[in-house]
Amino acid sequence: MNRRLLTITGLACLITSCQMPTPATEGDEDRARSDGDAEVLRISVLSEPEVVSGVGALNDQRQLLADILFEGLQALDADRLLTPIDDSAYARFQRALAYDPDNEIALQGLRDIVARYLELSLQASRRGLFAEAATLLENARFVDPEHPDIAAAWLTLQAEMNSGDLFFDLDPRELSQRSELAQQRLIEIAEQARAHSATFLITAPNDDLARWIFSVMRDAVDGYRLRGNIELASRTTVRLRMPRN
Repeated sequence: MNRRLLTITGLACLITSCQMPTPATEGDEDRARSDGDAEVLRISVLSEPEVVSGVGALNDQRQLLADILFEGLQALDADRLLTPIDDSAYARFQRALAYDPDNEIALQGLRDIVARYLELSLQASRRGLFAEAATLLENARFVDPEHPDIAAAWLTLQAEMNSGDLFFDLDPRELSQRSELAQQRLIEIAEQARAHSATFLITAPNDDLARWIFSVMRDAVDGYRLRGNIELASRTTVRLRMPRN
């Protein structure tokens, strides 16, 4: 009798391992005690395991990456290339690459930073701002030392420095006031243009100032036809291109 009871009890264990147990009544416990000394098997069911999904965390990371890339593109459009350090295009794109090393938007952003520095350096060298042009090229090299266009840009800078042209960086405050000192400076430049049969390149932040500069130079050499071009730029300069033999 005891052996049969043990067998039944074993089967009951197998069944109740997959089902919620039925609480034993007081009468059941009494019957179990009366059939020998069989132990009353107490079974408790663990609570269901908590499942933690990583989908939410992944979406948060993707949103963060998108925000960083957007901020990097905004900084690039604003010419915040390397500065401010914490709010530059370079810092944003590098941070994006820390999350996703193969992110094409960030990698293209770094290439665009180099291209912008090369463009700014070319503009500076054409205006005779050679120290500024060299600094811009060093910035480009910092972003990507292996960029293939940097070496050619250095050669262009050297050629401009050795061109023999005359470069004049004008005082913006004197120009804004249309002062006599500014006019005298422009008269001297015009006279050199006539003496060397040089053409001019005037750069200024707005068309009104550029045309005023040209008018002063033209009136200074009345009867001589000044030839050249006007470009809009942040700095006010005049370049006299010497004739090429």
